[in-house]
Amino acid sequence: MNTDNITINTHSSIRVAGSKVIYFDPFEIGEASLDADVIFVTHDHYDHFDVKSIACIANENSVLVAPESISKQVLKKSNIAADKCVFMAPNSVSEVCGLTVEAIPAYNKMKPFHIKGAGFLGYVVTLDGVRYYVAGDTDMNDDVVKVKCDVALVPVGGTYTMDKKHAAELVEKIRPQVAIPTHYGSVAGKTDDGQKFVELVQAAGIDAEVKIK
Repeated sequence: MNTDNITINTHSSIRVAGSKVIYFDPFEIGEASLDADVIFVTHDHYDHFDVKSIACIANENSVLVAPESISKQVLKKSNIAADKCVFMAPNSVSEVCGLTVEAIPAYNKMKPFHIKGAGFLGYVVTLDGVRYYVAGDTDMNDDVVKVKCDVALVPVGGTYTMDKKHAAELVEKIRPQVAIPTHYGSVAGKTDDGQKFVELVQAAGIDAEVKIK
């Protein structure tokens, strides 16, 4: 499956281009593009909710999607108008700018960083007939193993999320057409975690590739 339309700026900062341009957790974006149709925020930690980076990609028509549990922070800090914000609860589904968006719970099982009660999210977004799953900061849990997707972008760096081994196990369970590692090499994880994840996934007979350079 061709994934040339997917760019990872750094860490978990993802851009997917198609009939719409969508971003997930824009972070450390230095150059203004103002090209976002939809911006997805998974939770309010600084490396996922970066107001300066949102300002670099948002235009007057951009829509921001975020967990309803962080709606106050988003409305106060993002400079996105309230009527351009969509707040989602875990396990809900919305239509946003013609895209089907499914809110997937994202949480740790044995760590305190992202508790289930915080209402943090990953997303499955259908763009041009392709289901993209961006997991956010999560461990493997009973909710994420139910995901159905074509492309899975999953954290592999450990500490705050799954490590590369558990991320590969998740991918083997949900079996996308292609898997792409995120959340390693800067804030958490080693620079070679992505390649090691790819090798584990390919050994399970699933296509995978590194996008973080």
